[in-house]
Amino acid sequence: MKVERLEIADVILVTPPRFADSRGFFSETYNQSRFKEAGIDVTFVQDNQSLSRQKGVVRGLHCQVAPRAQGKLVRCTKGAIWDVAVDARTGSPTYGQWVAAELSEENWSQIWIPPGFLHGFVTLTEDAEVQYKCTDLYDKASERAVRWNCPHLNIAWPIAEGEALLSDKDKLAPHFTEAKGWFDYR
Repeated sequence: MKVERLEIADVILVTPPRFADSRGFFSETYNQSRFKEAGIDVTFVQDNQSLSRQKGVVRGLHCQVAPRAQGKLVRCTKGAIWDVAVDARTGSPTYGQWVAAELSEENWSQIWIPPGFLHGFVTLTEDAEVQYKCTDLYDKASERAVRWNCPHLNIAWPIAEGEALLSDKDKLAPHFTEAKGWFDYR
């Protein structure tokens, strides 16, 4: 398993090996002890899956705050996405900074996004399927969102604003300045 800490060290890119032959391939996509060795020592309690039919679908930037803050292990099993994590932990040396990685069925990479981070992605292909494991259950009262193209974050999305396909909820999300105090860095 290849493990790479991104520019924000708490966000980790993991690429499990695939063993291929004429029939297809096999891959162990999650192993608790191996992930613990990689610095991801958590318990997952919920798995989610999304399908985005069109290229340019933007989902995010989302998070859940305490008492139901979630860490997420995200992977793209069909197509490709550009996945983003934004540090929203007040007091963090990387507060307001973001990192991104392409996740695809080809590169087989996964990204670990710990609690305290906003998460979002844009689909780079049609029919992109994303699966992610969560460290806490979904809770509507704890759900928060920040505008995907917030000028305070200056995220270099690989899509023009006019091409982004958004949910009504994401269109109305506030700017990052509203996230102050959602998480504390400790």
